[in-house]
Amino acid sequence: MEKIPMTPTGHAALETELKTLKSVERPAIIKAIAEARELGDLSENAEYHSAREKQSFIEGRIKELEGILSLADVINPAKLSGAIKFGAKVTVVDEDTDEEKTWQIVGEHEANIEAGLLNIKSPIARALIGKEEGDSVEVRTPGGDRAYEILKIIYA
Repeated sequence: MEKIPMTPTGHAALETELKTLKSVERPAIIKAIAEARELGDLSENAEYHSAREKQSFIEGRIKELEGILSLADVINPAKLSGAIKFGAKVTVVDEDTDEEKTWQIVGEHEANIEAGLLNIKSPIARALIGKEEGDSVEVRTPGGDRAYEILKIIYA
């Protein structure tokens, strides 16, 4: 199996979610199923079916998180430097609109573009990897071609 790169922050967030699912969500849903069973006929018991569906989702998510965490390759960006690579915080300016953006290149399970966390497998991240401050990159995105100039690279 291929290792899954992630930052220490992303790894901690997934571990926290897993712990919450196991220690809070799982016991709560077991209790809800038990209470729904007490209501009688299970074939027409909406509460029971809803609780079982939620239990299925929780168990699936637990298995998924355990799989991801078992393959995690935690990379600390603070120990890196130089050209853009995984974990870098990159500030760019759109050469067409002069709009500045800052992204951190992270693993796919912690990516959140609204929070500035860019999936390493995204077209923009792939175009930025290996570049230096002052370089220009052309990126073909689903929204059209973009040109960015790299202003700053930070590893923190």
